[in-house]
Amino acid sequence: MVETVLVIGGGIGGMSTALALTQRGVTVTLIDADPNWRVYGAGITITGMSLRAFDDLGVLDEIRERGFVHDGMRPMKFTGEPLGPALRAPPGSPPVMHGGGIMRPVLHDILSKRVRAADIDVRLGITAETLEQDESGVDVTFSDGTQAHYDLVVGADGIFSKTREMIFPDAPKPQFTDQGCWRIVAKRPPEVDRAEIYFGGPMKIGMSPISQDEMYVFLLEHVPGNPWFAPETYVEHLTEMMAPFGGNVTAVRESLGEDSQIVYRPLEWLLLPDPWYKGRVVLIGDAAHATTPHMASGAGLAVEDGLALAEELAKTDDVPAALRSFMDRRFERAKLVVETSVKSGELEIAGQQQNSMLASATKALAAPY
Repeated sequence: MVETVLVIGGGIGGMSTALALTQRGVTVTLIDADPNWRVYGAGITITGMSLRAFDDLGVLDEIRERGFVHDGMRPMKFTGEPLGPALRAPPGSPPVMHGGGIMRPVLHDILSKRVRAADIDVRLGITAETLEQDESGVDVTFSDGTQAHYDLVVGADGIFSKTREMIFPDAPKPQFTDQGCWRIVAKRPPEVDRAEIYFGGPMKIGMSPISQDEMYVFLLEHVPGNPWFAPETYVEHLTEMMAPFGGNVTAVRESLGEDSQIVYRPLEWLLLPDPWYKGRVVLIGDAAHATTPHMASGAGLAVEDGLALAEELAKTDDVPAALRSFMDRRFERAKLVVETSVKSGELEIAGQQQNSMLASATKALAAPY
């Protein structure tokens, strides 16, 4: 029986796992290396499967209040004309048929306040240095010299997971995709009341409302060789890339300046082979299946991981059996997102369409996790 769990990593996946386990009576300790428990980045797109997961976690109402939830997507020609009618979910449809967006720091605030209120032991500015395990659990030595024993350890420490290195030293490393993603936070025009994706241009550009006043804009650029961009060149570079585009992209381009919120990240991916666990240490989220943003489902997968793990552990006192059931639920689903996202990026670089492939994968993700 699992009574005590250590969660390594205080991001979306780690906090969701800690909450899901606590809701089932498990005593959870959550650690994060950052003493200030900060989060970096701009906006985050929330797909239907992510909204469903947040609903199951119990935070959807706060996301609606502090972010933006809408009922579809508006496809656009890169020149600014509608490519067709807006795609809308039927009235009264469940969260999985909707979409949305939110600022990463706002989502972090929502989840971290829930964690604090749930009597979870949060320890910041600390890392797990050693994991020694047997059939009864895991003995952990922390970076501050303290030690503790847990029935299970969950590694939710991201794409460059130290936990993964400790239990799977020969695991594959993250791979660069020859694409980079630019993210901009901009003022939201009233007409951007759902996601807008611009097709047919020299690159993909999309925008998604993240609050009543703001929207999140992304650009996917082909960047072979993984070059570094100096922050002082961001505005000029983005202005040049966005020049061929019309519609609401024009207003975003014209608003760029030294005070603009711009984030750039080279896109990497990783899919750890089955299993993601060794003994009583299991990996979730980006530590096991880091994906590119083409399906906007990385965060949703991480939340689903936490919910599914908690469910499987609650079904049986046999921890190895629970972890095996967790893998049976999660591997193919994560593989679908990672492989579809990576392939989508490859097709974008080649100038080929990927809409049908993305639609098929999105339909599959609407199924229960």
